Amino acid sequence: MLQRKRNLTAMLIVLSIGLLTAGCVGFNNAISAPITREASVALEGLPLEAKPIRIALLSDIHVGNLAMPPERLAQIVARVNAQRPDIVLLAGDFIIGESKTGAAQRAKDLAPLAELRATQGVFAVLGNHDHWTDPGAVRRNLADAGVRTLENEAVRLGAITIVGIGDRFSSHDDIRQASRSAARLGGIAVAFTHSPDLSPDLPKNFPLLLAGHTHCGQMVAPVIGPIVRYHEWKRLYDPRYRCGRIMDEGRLTFVTAGVGPGAVPLRFNAMPDWWLIELKPRAVGTSRPMS
Repeated sequence: MLQRKRNLTAMLIVLSIGLLTAGCVGFNNAISAPITREASVALEGLPLEAKPIRIALLSDIHVGNLAMPPERLAQIVARVNAQRPDIVLLAGDFIIGESKTGAAQRAKDLAPLAELRATQGVFAVLGNHDHWTDPGAVRRNLADAGVRTLENEAVRLGAITIVGIGDRFSSHDDIRQASRSAARLGGIAVAFTHSPDLSPDLPKNFPLLLAGHTHCGQMVAPVIGPIVRYHEWKRLYDPRYRCGRIMDEGRLTFVTAGVGPGAVPLRFNAMPDWWLIELKPRAVGTSRPMS
């Protein structure tokens, strides 16, 4: 009997050490400097003499989480500025939570975004957490930081048109309205949104979509994959669009892991990242829509 108690105690100690170690590793991953992922995309229609357009894609900042104090956000902003983007796109989920309580105060921690520098502007769409909490406070604080929020609308920037589409996961997307806004402006449509699941439903003349939301799984176990796949019995995202660069017929979708974690400040096998995407001209008539 005494030996069994000793064995059980030893097992509990080992388990506790293992959980503590895993927690420390996961939290360290969550607060690590986001990986800068780079890609080059050739778009038909860009003037052949035009210089490349550099777009920074960030998502899922989630201020209010232990892993995203204002100091860390300021460091991320500095890393983005160092790459000298022409355009910065912020793809939603600026704060954490599902209740309005305290959301307005948390949104004030977005102040470091005011230091973002992009020659053609900084634009945002809201994510599901923003809509679940206090979207008005998020919009106000983004505006105070010099960030323009797009609500199923477009803005023309030279040869391209940035199309901000509402979040599908929280039922705020309106592709028809966004498409009409883009059509009025002309130009090459570069769409961005929070959840990437709307990619297959976009018009054929939307060759590029940039998104976040998935955290690339955030906590990804060997063999079984992402541990959390549903929220209140609703699938979080289509696994096809979980992470990275996805090529569909005629459309390229980029999904960032985001720079902050969700409700749980842990990451495993899904490190924080952001994308620097260079758009360059492509001659008409080449075999692939993009490279």
